[in-house]
Amino acid sequence: MSSTKRGRTQDRARIASGQDHEFRYEASKEGVTKDAVIGAVKDVGDSRTKVQADLEEKR
Repeated sequence: MSSTKRGRTQDRARIASGQDHEFRYEASKEGVTKDAVIGAVKDVGDSRTKVQADLEEKR
């Protein structure tokens, strides 16, 4: 894991559920709506790879 300037660790393998910008970023990257990303997180959890796979499956 990488760390921030303040020394905190970042987990880029997960989508932070409380962060709206995380959902918007993932939605723009995958070409879907923010609500679709939120639904995928509710279905499969906050793992980026699982969310991406779920969104691909639903296309």
